Amino acid sequence: MASVPEGLKKAAVLCVLRHQAKGRSQEFLLLKRLKEPNQGLYTPVGGKLDPYENALTAAIRETKEETGINVSTMKYCGTLVETSPTKYNWINFVYLADIDRVPPPPCNEGELRWIPFSEILSVPTPKTDWFIYDYILQNRPFAFHADFDEQINLIKMIDALTGEVVYPKPDNG
Repeated sequence: MASVPEGLKKAAVLCVLRHQAKGRSQEFLLLKRLKEPNQGLYTPVGGKLDPYENALTAAIRETKEETGINVSTMKYCGTLVETSPTKYNWINFVYLADIDRVPPPPCNEGELRWIPFSEILSVPTPKTDWFIYDYILQNRPFAFHADFDEQINLIKMIDALTGEVVYPKPDNG
């Protein structure tokens, strides 16, 4: 199989798995990744699209492969386009599935853990992901464009649907 030339975007899916219980905070089943990209950080499960595969099929497949959880459908939430002057260039299709709160299953990609939304900022996670969870909780569609430097530090992120700069927050003082 031919590889994607360096600098071109690779297509992937991010599968946000959420549990909502009445009277309790919303929780996300996140993966503490064993390998790059985002090694050691908590992220949604997901992965690259296979040749000729559509994004929804990939999201359902990746959820099953990484968690063992069968979902029959997922809600499309938006995109995250990541651009850097290095090999880190992705277009991510973000999907959501509301699932039962099951014990975190074993995963060969890392450790799965339920994390309440209120604790997302206290665990190591990519800066872009907090905005994804926040917009999902607001039921707000998004088209994020994130620019990174050579060390994959987030420089700027905008929501292309509104033109709003979401990172860094503009100084209103």
